[in-house]
Amino acid sequence: MEPKTKIKAENGKQELVITREFDLPLELLFKAYTEPGIVAQWMGTKVVKLESKKQGSYQFETADAKGNVVFQANGVIHEFSPNRKITRTFEMENTPFGVQLEIYEFESLNEDTCKLTMHVIYETVAQRDQVLQLPFAQGINMAHNRLQDIVTKLKQ
Repeated sequence: MEPKTKIKAENGKQELVITREFDLPLELLFKAYTEPGIVAQWMGTKVVKLESKKQGSYQFETADAKGNVVFQANGVIHEFSPNRKITRTFEMENTPFGVQLEIYEFESLNEDTCKLTMHVIYETVAQRDQVLQLPFAQGINMAHNRLQDIVTKLKQ
């Protein structure tokens, strides 16, 4: 089955454009990115901090069964337009990937469906290409599938 989350990566560019249509009202999709309890569920990580506002910041971390932190990410929210747009930085600790800029645009298609467009800009083409060597596409598609399932249950 073809993944529902589409990733466009043009050769020689340091960016990705990721799109996904969800069978959710726009407001619920936006909540899935801005409410800590929902983010933690679909991302499968601990939300240490999430200030969903302009000049807010966030921090996520995941620990293994022994409590050792194996993933940490953080960033600053530069633009926050409810149900429309979030612009933020994203940095994974202890990785060679550097800071990336993420622009999330939320679009209502009708009363029950919406579209998310993520424009992700890396410091270099090489960094973007390194990310694409990882199971990145599979991971984001799985996360978006979980988001759809979890938020659909909230809708009922």
